[in-house]
Amino acid sequence: MRVVTAIDSLKGSLSSMEAGSAVREGILRACAEAEVEIRPLADGGEGTVEALVGGMNGEIQRVTVTGPLGKPVTCEYGIIEDTKTAIIEMSGAAGITLLAPKERNPLHTTTYGVGEVIRDAIEKGCRRFIVGIGGSATNDGGIGMLQALGFDFLNAAGEQVRYGAEGLSELVSVSADHVIPGLAECEFKVACDVTNVLCGEQGSSAVYGPQKGATPSMIIQMDEWLGRYASLAQKSFPKADPMYPGTGAAGGLGFAFLTFTNAVLESGIRIVLEETRLEDYVKEADLVITGEGRLDGQTAMGKAPVGVAELAKKYGKPVIAFAGSVTKDARACNEKGIDAFFPILRGVTTLDEAMEPQNARANMADTAEQVFRLIHAFRA
Repeated sequence: MRVVTAIDSLKGSLSSMEAGSAVREGILRACAEAEVEIRPLADGGEGTVEALVGGMNGEIQRVTVTGPLGKPVTCEYGIIEDTKTAIIEMSGAAGITLLAPKERNPLHTTTYGVGEVIRDAIEKGCRRFIVGIGGSATNDGGIGMLQALGFDFLNAAGEQVRYGAEGLSELVSVSADHVIPGLAECEFKVACDVTNVLCGEQGSSAVYGPQKGATPSMIIQMDEWLGRYASLAQKSFPKADPMYPGTGAAGGLGFAFLTFTNAVLESGIRIVLEETRLEDYVKEADLVITGEGRLDGQTAMGKAPVGVAELAKKYGKPVIAFAGSVTKDARACNEKGIDAFFPILRGVTTLDEAMEPQNARANMADTAEQVFRLIHAFRA
């Protein structure tokens, strides 16, 4: 029996590859002759660097960059040497989890560090980029990132504007005259699963500003500033389109990528499935296994396990999912290609105990073993 695993990370417990390894251990206990191929899985958000680097023989890079409030932070990203591809999560340099709740203020938070990570990767020879832009603390329209890459965002005195959304308030001109060498050769696949536009009721300020610390008055101001920024950009950069779906992602970082770089916005899971060539493995499999930390109704809305299931059903392959926990509305996953799913908890426990990596690994392996003992019994 040929089995392919592609399991999203169980955050705080197991990485994607660790979860797959635990499943393989359980399968082989029940069916020693099984061939189990472990493939990485992520949705373009948290865990994407770890999954793709671990599953594609990449290397983790560590670089000190400007954090969301201007203080240095160490950001990890990955490089796949064979294809000179950099795997970056913007949250590592400008994420909301880098700030305490009382520190969140989008007037001041910047994406400058994201540009520094990209610049580091360019200097190391990368020309292909996969960038996850979820979890941002920023609403600066991506100008911080672009400043780090050499773009000029100038005020009336001819100086670079300040960090954060407040820098947009003093912006009078935009220029690409001093962009770093190599950027024009780069291609960016930006993992984006939201369709918000840059401005307006469905724009970045109105929809995501509150969770980043914005007050109602800030939201009105930032929306106006982003509109002026977009108008300025349109004068010199023909790709600028603030109404394009996804331009409002990550506080306007989607707009920055589309307008000023050679970028496309794509579903995070689609990017990951393409980069890991999961389809090639699914074609040859007898059974596909997926899963994540919590399987629920949101999973059925298009999260990573359902992306795997849809791919498997393209070739008529059965799909099983394992999860740390499942909810009643997880039944919706059965309608999206997951034939059966199983929670891995095997007794009454606390959340902390369940999430302990050693316990999570044992529970995953033991659950997989029992499922495959049943499969083996019916195949015998």
